Amino acid sequence: MNYGKWFEGAMAMSDETWMRHANPWSVWTRIPILPLLAIAIWSRTWIGWWCLAPIGLLVFWTILNPRFFAPPSATDNWASMATFGERVWLRRESQPIPQHHVRFSAMLNSVIVVGMIPFVYGLFAYNTLAVILGLVLIILGKLWFLDRMVWLYLDMKDRNTDYRLWLYSSRMTDHEENNNV
Repeated sequence: MNYGKWFEGAMAMSDETWMRHANPWSVWTRIPILPLLAIAIWSRTWIGWWCLAPIGLLVFWTILNPRFFAPPSATDNWASMATFGERVWLRRESQPIPQHHVRFSAMLNSVIVVGMIPFVYGLFAYNTLAVILGLVLIILGKLWFLDRMVWLYLDMKDRNTDYRLWLYSSRMTDHEENNNV
């Protein structure tokens, strides 16, 4: 089963939603979700079942986030291209990508999965070091994966017209500026 396709379907990511998600604010505001989720789950010690409220808010934000921000004024930045690379990655079955990207991305996803083990264990055993270790592995693995997605996008943008159209700058070219004066 392709979990990426399943997750994309569950998130109902249309082309418009993907462009909104390409806003750097969308990308960077997702980074603290997992640490905040860890605190919310850990808070069951302090507030009991009320911990479900912040957990629910974080799940809601995770779903809302790609839709919350406007499409970016420019996409020639790391965060936007990382999002484009994820789209390319999800399409890899219908539009093949170079094998070196497949292998390295699979390795980074393995780092993320390995990080889930101490993370989940630490949350249920109240083991701070395990939670921190898990968070470090997951977040660094995800950021490295996103960096790899930028590389994938840059490798693939000239092979597909749709991919190339996702990239634009807010700066006008000198020719455009001279014609508007």
